Amino acid sequence: MELIKSLPDIYDEFSEQRRNSFMAAFEIKEKNIPFVGTFCCYTPNEIIMAAGAVPVSLCSTSDETIPDAEQDLPRNLCPLVKSSYGFAKTQKCPYFYFADLIIGETTCDGKKKMYEMLADLKDVYCMELPNRQSLMGRKLWREEVVALKNKLEEKFDVEITEEKIREQVRIMNKNRLALRRFYELMKLDPPPMAGFDLYSVLYGSNFKFNRLEAIKEVGALTDRIEKEYNEGNRPIPKRPRILVTGCPIGGAAMKVVKAIEDNGGNVVCYENCGGAKSVDELINEEAEDIYQAIADRYLNLGCSVMTPDDNRFKLMGRLLEEYKIDAVVEVVLQACHTYNVESYSIKKFVNDHGLPYMSVETDYSTSDVGQLNTRCAAFIEML
Repeated sequence: MELIKSLPDIYDEFSEQRRNSFMAAFEIKEKNIPFVGTFCCYTPNEIIMAAGAVPVSLCSTSDETIPDAEQDLPRNLCPLVKSSYGFAKTQKCPYFYFADLIIGETTCDGKKKMYEMLADLKDVYCMELPNRQSLMGRKLWREEVVALKNKLEEKFDVEITEEKIREQVRIMNKNRLALRRFYELMKLDPPPMAGFDLYSVLYGSNFKFNRLEAIKEVGALTDRIEKEYNEGNRPIPKRPRILVTGCPIGGAAMKVVKAIEDNGGNVVCYENCGGAKSVDELINEEAEDIYQAIADRYLNLGCSVMTPDDNRFKLMGRLLEEYKIDAVVEVVLQACHTYNVESYSIKKFVNDHGLPYMSVETDYSTSDVGQLNTRCAAFIEML
């Protein structure tokens, strides 16, 4: 008889999912199912899946291969860009090795130029992402979604029908709803889990390649947490409720979340990529023009590469209210100029809501862990 795993064990499994899925990826490749590597949440995964391919995130969040990357890239470049390139260059990322095609977008300047260099290593297709969520921007992005479909059809010698696309839209909407229901558990006070564990599930679920199984697993986990919480299992004490925003985190950058929670705060909400931003909005399944519906949903994502970035502020304002936030911590990766510049406006926005704000500029090294602990302890003590 199989023993029922404890919640901590389940969180650990999700935390290690990226690593544990390497063998699953190998088995998928053995069946001649193509992999498509992606770097950004603007990538329309539904089109990739409709081609019969498996999308997998290639962003790397470790400093392990940065020295290798810096042989080709500037030292004063965003660590996410350097890490991603380094893992590709050294072939230390199995997902890059398995990828039959890499899809990039014209988001930040560092990524755009890095994609040109990646093209020497793999087949890279770069989508032209407009930096304005305007009428013309939406028209352009729709054409880019259609162009991606055409590229995938040519690359994998398949026909991507509208029926196939609509089927994947329905599946991905269910996936978003399952993840949204899971992270909305953090509206409870005290929260039912640590913010570190929350992100482990959100991030790890991306590496469960069978989406329907992933939806079931996340749903079952949500049911279990809710049940145990209602039965009185409340392992997290009431403490200041923190929203984390800014650059993509995960991996080494989770040292900021650890510093917050080790020093008296509860991270109850992530506005970053991989958090609420990535699953907040659904695609209109009934839209007559499914390509425009996909384009609109993805282009609506609030990111500092957009100008103006109204949707980021709109979502954050709602999250501050819904999660009863006590303070905001923004994580800015070194040399990420768009988030660094926009942090001024975010601070003003948060302060105008009557809440304290702290910005943390960091990279993927461990050299600033002591400083992070000191700053987070002082910030939370002030609350």
